[in-house]
Amino acid sequence: MFTGIVEELGEIIEIEPDGDSARLTVRGPLVARDAVPGASIAVNGVCLTVTEVKDDAFAADVMEETLRRSSLGALRPGSQVNLERPVRPADRLGGHLVQGHVDGVGAIVSREPGERWDVVTIALPAGLSRYVVEKGSIAVDGTSLTVVDAGRDRFTVALIPTTLARTVLGSKQPGDPVNIEVDVMAKYVERLLDARAGEPR
Repeated sequence: MFTGIVEELGEIIEIEPDGDSARLTVRGPLVARDAVPGASIAVNGVCLTVTEVKDDAFAADVMEETLRRSSLGALRPGSQVNLERPVRPADRLGGHLVQGHVDGVGAIVSREPGERWDVVTIALPAGLSRYVVEKGSIAVDGTSLTVVDAGRDRFTVALIPTTLARTVLGSKQPGDPVNIEVDVMAKYVERLLDARAGEPR
């Protein structure tokens, strides 16, 4: 479980294709410092399992399902990525509950620069708009954000200077893919309501 508060901007060092999967090597001195094989690290919002740690980098295997359902397949050596270690029980929950299970890939539609922040519009994958509400939480490339406006097939967020400087969203441009994870609480509520509607009265 994560909070969507990005700890570090990492860099893809190497991508090794392996049939229907790939092995990523990521430089991230902060998150690699206490990483061990078997640990979890969110890379652009995707929870990956560490397979090897060496100096200031770690490696993780990415299976076909993850490559298909996320934007990790579009990464190249030199790409920057958001990195976050799992939240500990005693940590403050600075963002919102993020599982690291991407619901789909969206795309940057537009950026409107302000004096100190940018307003960014992001296209939603089909079927996710019902989980996105104004002032609700959403994770974009693993970054916990508050929805400014929610439409039928897109939403907007406002990126403050810290988010622009410390996450990959500061450099994303129109057309760039982004991983989307909606608030898991919304999905649980929907499931419970669907189950209740199907129960005999």
